[in-house]
Amino acid sequence: MIRIYKQPLTVFSKEALPAELRSGISVKVRTFAGIFGLLLTVFTAAAQTGGDKHPVSGIVKDETNETAVGVSVRIKHSSAGVVTDVNGRYSINAANSDTLQFTYIGLQTTDRAVGSQRVINVTMKSKSSAISEVVVVGYTSKQVSQLSSSVSVISGDKLRDVTSNDVASLLQGKAPGVVVSSGSGDPTSSSSILIRGASSINASTSPLIVVDGNIGGTYNASDVESITVLKDAAATGLYGSRAANGVIIITTKMGKAGQTRIDVSSTVGVNTKTTGNFHLMNSQQLYDYQKTFETVVPSDLDHNTNWFDLAFRKGITQNHTLSASGGSEKTQYYISGNYYNEQGTLIDNSNRNYNFRTNVTTKLNDKLKLSVLLNTIYNQQTYPTDNLLYDAYLNLPYDPAYNADGTPTDGRTYPGWQGRDKENPLQALQYNFSNSRAITTNGDLNLDYSITKHLTFGTYNRITLLNDKYISYSDVRTKAGGANSGELYNQDDYSSTLLTSNRLKYDNSFGEHNLTLLAVGEGQSYHFDNALLNGKGLPPGRPVMSTASDIISNPSGGTDDYNFRKYLGQADYNYAGKYFVVGSYVHEYSSRFGSSNPSGNFFQAGASWILTKESFMSNITPISFLKLRASYGTTGNAEIGNYQALGLYSIDQSANYGGVPGAYPTQKENPNLTWEKIKTANIGLDFGLFKRIDVSVDVYQKTSSALLFQVPLPATEGYDYEFENIGSVRNRGLEVNITSRNLVGAFKWETNLNLALNRNKVLSLESGETMASPGASQPVAVGHDINDWYMPIWAGVNPANGDPQWEQLVTDANGKVTKQLTNSYANATRQFTGNSSSPKLTGGITNTFSYKGFSLSTFFNFVYGNKVYNDSRAYFDNDGLYDSYNAMVAPSGWTRWTKPGDIATEPKAVQGGNNNSNQQSTRYLENGSYLRLRNATFGYQLPTSWINSLKIRSARIFVSGDNLVTFTKFSGVDPEVDLSPPPNGPGNRVAGGTSSFKYPISRKLLFGINVGF
Repeated sequence: MIRIYKQPLTVFSKEALPAELRSGISVKVRTFAGIFGLLLTVFTAAAQTGGDKHPVSGIVKDETNETAVGVSVRIKHSSAGVVTDVNGRYSINAANSDTLQFTYIGLQTTDRAVGSQRVINVTMKSKSSAISEVVVVGYTSKQVSQLSSSVSVISGDKLRDVTSNDVASLLQGKAPGVVVSSGSGDPTSSSSILIRGASSINASTSPLIVVDGNIGGTYNASDVESITVLKDAAATGLYGSRAANGVIIITTKMGKAGQTRIDVSSTVGVNTKTTGNFHLMNSQQLYDYQKTFETVVPSDLDHNTNWFDLAFRKGITQNHTLSASGGSEKTQYYISGNYYNEQGTLIDNSNRNYNFRTNVTTKLNDKLKLSVLLNTIYNQQTYPTDNLLYDAYLNLPYDPAYNADGTPTDGRTYPGWQGRDKENPLQALQYNFSNSRAITTNGDLNLDYSITKHLTFGTYNRITLLNDKYISYSDVRTKAGGANSGELYNQDDYSSTLLTSNRLKYDNSFGEHNLTLLAVGEGQSYHFDNALLNGKGLPPGRPVMSTASDIISNPSGGTDDYNFRKYLGQADYNYAGKYFVVGSYVHEYSSRFGSSNPSGNFFQAGASWILTKESFMSNITPISFLKLRASYGTTGNAEIGNYQALGLYSIDQSANYGGVPGAYPTQKENPNLTWEKIKTANIGLDFGLFKRIDVSVDVYQKTSSALLFQVPLPATEGYDYEFENIGSVRNRGLEVNITSRNLVGAFKWETNLNLALNRNKVLSLESGETMASPGASQPVAVGHDINDWYMPIWAGVNPANGDPQWEQLVTDANGKVTKQLTNSYANATRQFTGNSSSPKLTGGITNTFSYKGFSLSTFFNFVYGNKVYNDSRAYFDNDGLYDSYNAMVAPSGWTRWTKPGDIATEPKAVQGGNNNSNQQSTRYLENGSYLRLRNATFGYQLPTSWINSLKIRSARIFVSGDNLVTFTKFSGVDPEVDLSPPPNGPGNRVAGGTSSFKYPISRKLLFGINVGF
């Protein structure tokens, strides 16, 4: 992978904005400051003092009558609080009118009114269901039972059953409506996330990531406390213009007051490639196949090289974490270090990560709390070099990998080399390399100030810095470096992101009425620059630029900047804890859009009703909880890259005139370019049965309008394309999540099942167009799924002569359309296949069993109803076209035509190919459904009686397996493909659901230990 970018040097500054925009921004800032000051004055004046305080003390226990250590005891609607000591005792100053709130992870939050009491002892119950969990949502946190929106929550422990450093990969199959997919098993690649279907053509479909309450940020999988996925507008709306594709909120671990806890986790395992139903021919199989259509000689069997096996290896995965947490009533801390190293199964491919995190919170006084969060990641990645994967698939087994002396052969000079590309990738591996090293630092400085008992102000500030250096070297002694006598590419990237989020919150109760008001002013700015150098004519084994004798192309580089400004207000009201209403309004400005539409306005509303708190439900004992939810709102999509609305010029060598640099226009201005706008409606039902089963059901409709698209322009315009807002897309779906505690005695069994159905439809395009990309295999057509396949329909093999056949639609003079068969690909009719790369059903199922100290968990994820285009079959299932490439072994049930009358699936093999039989058609469109055993883990918790004498708090050993088995009909190495690829050039997009020379996923067998002190 060589990441080389060429772009004009473009600088975006405030001065470059029109005067009306600059003044508009200033006016909005002053207006918000005035409103903010007025609210502050009013709320401060209205705040109640609550009377004189007196000491209140007590003991906190859990249901087993054990003292609860580290329980947070605070005065409700205030930051004042303490934690219980090692004996479960606490003491706090409180007024008669105050309410004490007791909270602890795994236990239900408990409230106790103080009144005249001086001693309040509390027994806290375990959380028997998910509805009692407190989750982070938007800019606040709530109990799940109080939400009016659609969210999914995954705890860090349930997230980390699979061993990976990519949180997106860990999310796969864990939440309904969240489709995680990857086109590669390369550990340096990342997975893509699609929430509730694709809603855009050229803009990003990735969700917004929020870490510890602020947009963006860095994290490590080992430090994640929980992940909350926000899906409907009532939940995502506060993030405005970047929430169109959902929001993923990552909360990292924080310290708790009490004795210092030291935790050590260590996992080591072996990775091996998976090949699924795919096999390449050996020399004898290829010889027998090729002799049916061309002359072969016995000497072809002199060698039998398995290039696929030689290109891969057994890799090692290591994941080691050391953390310390604890603190006092005043200050709490969490400090961790993590080392993760995964060797890819492809030779010379690895991902190594060093992560250091420090989270510290301290009360500077009774009113002011300071939080400092620091995370630094140092990453080293080694990428597969040259054509290693490509050659592994296509090199002929007839050609030897090694000389008689054990050195790798050179396909360019070896006598009689038969492979078309004349390349032995093992020879290049001796000299060539491609790697990167990057350091990312993320620092948060947060202050929370209690102005009064009910009014708080918080300022959350973050800086993120990235420096990345990439190098790629091809030695003169290899095919890749031979043409230029050695090649070297260097690239340096730098980026910085600054964010400030200032929040005023009012929280009060008036009898049964509970009201929370929130006002937020937020700004974010981003800068990126890079420099690229290249050289040629390097001496062998000298991969430094000072040894180059010439350049391949002129040095290049560029700069990027953007900024966002956002102001929002939210009102959240509930009555008696059973009727809930929430509404919000967001105004946001972005530098990415045209001067006519730089700002957007978004609104959200939601309501819910807990029926089980009504008297008419009191006698229906089987239903332990029942809630109805509804929401509606708007969000936006601004992820189109920078400067897309501006008229741009390029300066390069080709524009020189008389020795003076010149410039020429490269992008047409569109001052009217604005956000994609998404309207989402959601109806939800949450219920519990017998206090053992929790069910959540959501039905939604998400409609995107003003879709951003690179519209091709005629040559007379002088530009290739222009970004425009052109149409609309609708997604409708159903999501179900079920958690069942099947057995709750000494032997426990819990099951979680989540599944989601989504149906997508393009509603309209600009100017009456029927297709956005008529020449594409997924043209984005009105009335169709955005990912519907459009290509010639394969009609099988002619039994009379073995020719390939396709459908041809013929229209007669009366306009009647008839279908006939043709063996001419040029006459085959491109048409919609009735299939899409979008899955009809996705989900996952987890079963957890435990008995005493033993535990067993299994996790399956599944995808159903999508079609994958197996592009690589055009090379190794080509019916004789490429006789200098290896061929695949026909899967069970496939047959090759050899004589008249044969009813075959594969055409007659002909030297030079059989009538373009390997051209794009539904022949290579395959069933992409699969069921995968993503993880199975067996563990044992050592009894405390064994480890107490060693001063060990807890110890667990386990064995785990990832990607153990996959059930599928797909003929390639793996049916999983990237379902939400990035856009690809003017007027087009990469086809989602394409598999081409897939880097196989790894099957991992791992052993680990967790120890706490």
